[in-house]
Amino acid sequence: MASADKNIYFIVIPNPSVGYIEAGEICFIDKDLYERKKENTDRLPVTLVHMGRSMHTDIDKLLLRPLKLRSAELLLALESNTDRLVALNDPKALEEASNLSLDSRVCVEYNGKWLKGVIRYIGNIKSYSYEPITGAFFGVELQGEDTGKGQNNGSYLHKTCFTCPNNSGIFAPFTRIKPVDHKPSAPPLPTQSSPSMTSTEPLIVGDRVTFFGDKNAHHGMVMAIKDSPDGKMVLISTDKDEEGKQGGEMTVPLDCVIKEELLNKDETEKMDTSQSPEMGGVPDTEDISVGSLVQFIVGKKISYGIVRWIGYLPDYPEKSALLEVEDGSGVSDGTYKGKQYFKCPPQSGLFVKLSICRPDDRFSVAKEKEFNGNSDKASVYVEEENVPPIRTEDVSKQLIGRMKGIQGHCNSCYMDSALFSVFSCSSVLDSLLFKSTQDQTIQSILLKSIVNPLRKHGFVPERSVMNLRKQLQNRERCPTYTTDEKDPEEFLSLIMQEILSLDPPLKLCSPSGSGHKEQSCYYYQIFMDYNHHLVLPTVQQLLEHSFFSNSLKLAEVPACLILTMPRSGKSFKMFPKIIPSIELDITGLLVDGPQPCVLCGQLANEECAECFSDTLFSDTGFKYFCLKCSTQVHSHKHRRCHKTTSLHLPQGFSYSQSSGSDPRTPPREKLELFAVLCIETSHYVSFVKYGPRDTDWIFFDSMADRVGESNGYNIPEVRACPEVGQYLHMSLAQLANQVPREMEGVAKRLFCDGYMYLYQSKSMSLYR
Repeated sequence: MASADKNIYFIVIPNPSVGYIEAGEICFIDKDLYERKKENTDRLPVTLVHMGRSMHTDIDKLLLRPLKLRSAELLLALESNTDRLVALNDPKALEEASNLSLDSRVCVEYNGKWLKGVIRYIGNIKSYSYEPITGAFFGVELQGEDTGKGQNNGSYLHKTCFTCPNNSGIFAPFTRIKPVDHKPSAPPLPTQSSPSMTSTEPLIVGDRVTFFGDKNAHHGMVMAIKDSPDGKMVLISTDKDEEGKQGGEMTVPLDCVIKEELLNKDETEKMDTSQSPEMGGVPDTEDISVGSLVQFIVGKKISYGIVRWIGYLPDYPEKSALLEVEDGSGVSDGTYKGKQYFKCPPQSGLFVKLSICRPDDRFSVAKEKEFNGNSDKASVYVEEENVPPIRTEDVSKQLIGRMKGIQGHCNSCYMDSALFSVFSCSSVLDSLLFKSTQDQTIQSILLKSIVNPLRKHGFVPERSVMNLRKQLQNRERCPTYTTDEKDPEEFLSLIMQEILSLDPPLKLCSPSGSGHKEQSCYYYQIFMDYNHHLVLPTVQQLLEHSFFSNSLKLAEVPACLILTMPRSGKSFKMFPKIIPSIELDITGLLVDGPQPCVLCGQLANEECAECFSDTLFSDTGFKYFCLKCSTQVHSHKHRRCHKTTSLHLPQGFSYSQSSGSDPRTPPREKLELFAVLCIETSHYVSFVKYGPRDTDWIFFDSMADRVGESNGYNIPEVRACPEVGQYLHMSLAQLANQVPREMEGVAKRLFCDGYMYLYQSKSMSLYR
């Protein structure tokens, strides 16, 4: 995601002259670039990146209206460009929506009716993580007489945004939200006999406070301080709510609150400092220690986090814990009263009493035994014995079924799908598991807790992947690896490059001048210009066009080739379908390899770049000719002006060998497709080609089903999908006529949602 403070955001207003850009689209430009461009004439185009298309283009500045970041996010939640333009004409509604916050009372439109509720979530629910900015939706919990009239429990697809009773949650853009004017309820003001609540010392988040409600004093911790029409209000996490139950939250006027250290100063000074050291951590308890996954109650919601510190806080006698929470419901970055106890992202740290924490039951052995139905399987977390990939004949009995594959949890689908695709039935990247490395902890988890159990038992519990995510996070590779969705290519690159230091499997070069400048990479992102004529492309065609337009060649045959497709967002696919190439012929992509003539098949002498898009000679993009065929082809009046370039032969080949009655036919280099990762509406799944037959395909979804709600668990599933084979044998005309929703089984996902394609060289993988 683009950094909010480095960009200026715009909406395109009518009517752009560029045909593929529509009025109502949201776009942005880097601030520094804008400062350099704005001094030019008013008609000077500026380079922008459009939301959802990751596309750079030029637009006249007169067609752009600046937006605040929050306004851009709110408008982006509207799917129709027309709706955005209409909403733009109501600045008051946009401003009101921008000022809404959590716990605001609103009315939300659903099925033509306005229902009453409270905002529990504001943010993205369906956009891909790699989009520059995402649409901001409001998650509303219906209340009162409207409870149960909604559509969900606070989850959208497999993402839990907040928790509420079934059918009491609604996600809506700001155009379906109306704020309700009200005055927050508050406890009665203190009586004359109460201590004065006025203090010259300001309250800050994390302070222990006392306030009075009904006839009793309440105690708690300051979670937030907010402005309201009635003055400043304090959100307090109470030790007991007004019904005497443990935990709970209350919003109280600032004038009704006093710091506990002022009220009980004498007792605080008498506290035994030997048992409550001012700053230090204390020995861990038997059940919960630093690093434990725990759950706790915030209001009516079960929240989850990782214990980062245990000890005594200043001026508070009970043992406390600093939690790094999963759902962003924290209030700090691990700082309390100016002291940093643990560094975590903003709004992710939360200090709580240790006594309210319980072990996270999502990872309990008892629960795993319950949903596995097999106590032996539940105990398999570490498999010391190294296991080869699952054989073709063993896939059906070992890998297919429910509770098979890798169990998903908390936005892990990108990692689950990538690991399953790479390691279940292929060994092309097994060198990652055994190479010498300084980071043996992550390598050991990857091998013994994920790959070996997957290959031996066909199942990996969610806690094993969470353990890997925790290690990635603890090493400060990324502070959100236990909570946020990432890109699979980002994860694979991190593992291969930064952690296990694998040599890049892909070496590219730009054949210009007398030498070749090489560059190494771990995957290749296909980029397409808008001048192509492809309608229903194959992966082979996309790769060739991308190499051609970027003047690239392969320096050598890669053992593993990872390709990501030119798409960004469900509504902005560049192609409605992409046909997987089961074999990827890379002969023409090699910079110094012997090339066959596209007409006669003999050793080629020349390449003609200007014949690239000419399909008269062959379906392949790159055109190589022997001297005889080149003379014939370029004698045509439309090709006489073409300029050919001579080819450089590798050592061992000569043109003299290709003459006479024994012509030399150059060998062809081909890669095999072994897996495809697909994405639709922010959820990754994968297809794996596990055998030689056309029907040897399986489909994997780490979150295919779910048991329970916020404290439930996901059910992964692997299913056979032989129907894929019949579509791969269809002609282009037949595939073009296929209606996606009418395609059998899960075939539609492969053809319409393909994002990452993984290829391997059977021969080269033996040497890498």
